[in-house]
Amino acid sequence: MIVTFDLFSALTDSRSGGSAFLGRLAAERGWSVSGQDLYDRWDGHSKAAQRTARPPVTFRDLSRDALARTYDDLGLEADVEADLTALQASVVDWPLWPDVAAGVRAVAERHRVGILSNVDDDLARTTRAHALVDPALVLTSERLGAYKPAPELYAAAAAAVAPERLVHVAASGRDVRGALEAGLATVRLVRPGHVLDPAGPQPPVAVTDAGDLLRAVEEVAGGVG
Repeated sequence: MIVTFDLFSALTDSRSGGSAFLGRLAAERGWSVSGQDLYDRWDGHSKAAQRTARPPVTFRDLSRDALARTYDDLGLEADVEADLTALQASVVDWPLWPDVAAGVRAVAERHRVGILSNVDDDLARTTRAHALVDPALVLTSERLGAYKPAPELYAAAAAAVAPERLVHVAASGRDVRGALEAGLATVRLVRPGHVLDPAGPQPPVAVTDAGDLLRAVEEVAGGVG
């Protein structure tokens, strides 16, 4: 069995990491805006664009456009390209959630583990989570040709690991809904700031600690055909 994890919600505390960098940037420039507000606006614009984007548009392209829109929203002037380069370089310091290392390693003792993410390949390699998974199973939008929550992304991921069964661990509402609607066996890992889409399907299993993931993914795998 293959178990994939969402990179920037389930494994990485991306809001803390991104907000810390953007907060330092704002302070250096005397901007009267918090790092959390900058991050939330940028992340919101980026996710909105991902709903309709398709490669060869890259995650970097989407992130650059989202940062430009964020600066426009707030009336800020800066070199967007340079700031995005620095922001993406800071990803190496973005923390994993505290339960991740032990939880993923426990799953990896019995199953192959990977990542299923909208990011570009080169950005995925800089994350702390990358060292916890099989590099051959880092499944990105760049590789698969679609962005979450499009069903094509999940179908391509399942095809990439066939004939092995794929179980996906998701945290964000859009990822949970996208994976379930695409027919993937899905476990929800509950993270702060992420809520389920009330109009979408509900995951069969949800856990609040990555230490419970081995039991959860095996339970879900046993319940699908």
